[in-house]
Amino acid sequence: MFGTFSKRIVLFVLTNFAVMLLVGVLGRLFGVDQLLYQSGYNPVGLLITSTLFGFTGSIISLLISKRMALWSTGAQVIDQPGNNVERWLVETVHQQARRAGIGAPDVAIYEAPEPNAFATGAFRNSALVAVSTGLLHAMDKREVEAVLAHEVSHVANGDMVTMTLLQGVVNTFVIFFSRTVGYLVDKLVFKTERGRGMGYYITTFAAEIIFGLLASVIVMAYSRRREFRADAGAAALVGAPAMISALRALQSGPSGSSLSKDLAAFGINGSGGGLMALLSTHPRIDDRIAALEGLRS
Repeated sequence: MFGTFSKRIVLFVLTNFAVMLLVGVLGRLFGVDQLLYQSGYNPVGLLITSTLFGFTGSIISLLISKRMALWSTGAQVIDQPGNNVERWLVETVHQQARRAGIGAPDVAIYEAPEPNAFATGAFRNSALVAVSTGLLHAMDKREVEAVLAHEVSHVANGDMVTMTLLQGVVNTFVIFFSRTVGYLVDKLVFKTERGRGMGYYITTFAAEIIFGLLASVIVMAYSRRREFRADAGAAALVGAPAMISALRALQSGPSGSSLSKDLAAFGINGSGGGLMALLSTHPRIDDRIAALEGLRS
């Protein structure tokens, strides 16, 4: 696990470095860097500050994700199975975890009418997999097993860590570039000579909204991609037909989700159509089924 985590850290550090190198080259070519330095702008200091603010919230959210998930959903961890269903859930998840090469996650059930499930946690060997009562009522045992395998695959793929790092990266650049644009507009358009004028604050606020929206498109695109990977992981654990059957059961069941925004990204159920598809955490179920059909052929 440490090796995989280290590779992800290195990858995102290199991504940050590559983008900043490109920005530095373009700034030098167009003379923007000289203007900013003359205005008292310190890109290195701003980048450090942006990184601290950009990653701090995401990492703290990841570290407390299990506790917050249990609190927000009212999910009850199955410490001692009280019936055959609970016993089967725990045994199934633990068996799948062994096959996926990760530690046994905690298993929980939460009250919700819609069929759904989610996985969360900062570490692959101590994650949480939870299912709704609606899912247990709406699906047969084979379909529930496929949903559990999907969530276990999220954990095995390290999706929670990767999403946190990606969110930290985009947060960093939203903060950095919105303030850089604010400096430029304040000096070139509003002609502020000393310090920061009103143009800086107005432009920074507007740029944060625009860049934040673009950043969300990037994060959601990755989120949809890892849903396909988790579906494929579930197919490897329980077979593509079972996963397809589970997705069809979701498709015919009630829509909507009672999960919070952060948890919804790791739920089994969720998608959007039209332009909203760009901001959806999940691909359309038809597309997911088509991808699994391709694995079978």
